[in-house]
Amino acid sequence: MTLVAGVDSSTQSCKVVIRDARTGALVRQGRATHPEGTEVDPGAWWEALQEALARAGGLDGVEAMSIGAQQHGMVCLDESGDVVRKALLWNDTRSAGAAADLVEELGGPERWAEAVGSVPVASFTVTKLRWLAEHEPDSARRTARVCLPHDWLTWRLGGEFVTDRGDASGTGYWSPATGAYRTDLLQMAFGAVPGLPEVLGPRDSAGEVRPAAGVPGAGTVRLAPGTGDNMAAALGVGALPGDVVVSIGTSGTAFAVAAGPSADPTGAVAGFADATGRFLPLVATLNAARVLDAAARTLGVGLDELDRLALEAPSGAGGLVYVPYLEGERTPNLPTATGSLHGLTLGTSTPAHLARAAVEGMLCHLADAFDALGLDPSRVLLIGGGARSEAVRRIAPAVFGRPVVVPEAGEYVADGAARQAAWSLGGDEPPAWEAGKVEHYEADPAPEVRARYAEVRGLR
Repeated sequence: MTLVAGVDSSTQSCKVVIRDARTGALVRQGRATHPEGTEVDPGAWWEALQEALARAGGLDGVEAMSIGAQQHGMVCLDESGDVVRKALLWNDTRSAGAAADLVEELGGPERWAEAVGSVPVASFTVTKLRWLAEHEPDSARRTARVCLPHDWLTWRLGGEFVTDRGDASGTGYWSPATGAYRTDLLQMAFGAVPGLPEVLGPRDSAGEVRPAAGVPGAGTVRLAPGTGDNMAAALGVGALPGDVVVSIGTSGTAFAVAAGPSADPTGAVAGFADATGRFLPLVATLNAARVLDAAARTLGVGLDELDRLALEAPSGAGGLVYVPYLEGERTPNLPTATGSLHGLTLGTSTPAHLARAAVEGMLCHLADAFDALGLDPSRVLLIGGGARSEAVRRIAPAVFGRPVVVPEAGEYVADGAARQAAWSLGGDEPPAWEAGKVEHYEADPAPEVRARYAEVRGLR
């Protein structure tokens, strides 16, 4: 049996899966936590990767490996390769002002969309580099190279300073349409052009795991290019052109595999590349599964009880609307926004109504993201930790207005990375692994829920 390893170095944790390269069957797995916060010492990711690998039984028998990781994070290295400062993560909104400045300096959002397929917001690496240049000039001067979380982990493993199309497309200074860095935009943002990772193709080699990396059980292990978490998730769930995937994790995303690049001048849709040589138009939100966690804390219940309460209340929660901008928001671009509750009356002041409103508010927020893609698929694939919620699965088709398909719960990002690793061993296309159990959900559309949400979301 040929084994491959896939890694998901996410915001909250590191997951490792070891799978059969031919069938995709899970052989073993491991997990370790990451520290909380919007800025993190990359060394914590390395320690978590080592721990997760050890819990997965090391790399004994593994022939190829790939890293999937959170997009956008700014990792600055000095001339010696040491980390200059803590990495600013995708959910750090301190560069919101820098993002607005950069959009204006280039001549507006249309110019950015034309240049790199996306309009920068606080999540993007290019805005974080502008913030660094303005607020920490000493750190900026020490920065000799810049990379992303998956790039840094791949470099620590194999010594090659590389990235891939998918993750590079989220920096704000690489163009999916031309396949080239826009160093002029980096110069404009940062005042310099530090060293950047080489952008590999989907099946290019990123070298091999070095003995010096100290990974348990590592023999000769080929490194695939790796990619960003959304690109890996698309690969892990087997998304094909025409499919729309909605992922409910720490962040929320709606994305689709496309044959050509996109450029949305409104900035709602990020015109990313994917991990297969295609493209991945994507809408991202800062608020998703944590909305459910917050509602459960408010009510003093667990997530299972939150589900029960939400399903006990009527559709529309009696007019109670929960606008879930709890951590600011990226789509719409409201980095300083807060959440709000509308329609609170004596009749809606019950735990069930609040639970229902929280679930519907989160789903309406994601439905707005879904609508921004401008597609009309026959179904929606629902993934991520939030998709484990029974209330979410049953209410989603009513809010989305179409059937919902929920693949078997899994580590989609790590699985996608493992599939990329298997692909690196041979084949013109990624291996066709057998899908696990798939659940189908349907419900009568509830346009009145969307309409009520749209009515109040701007009244925060």
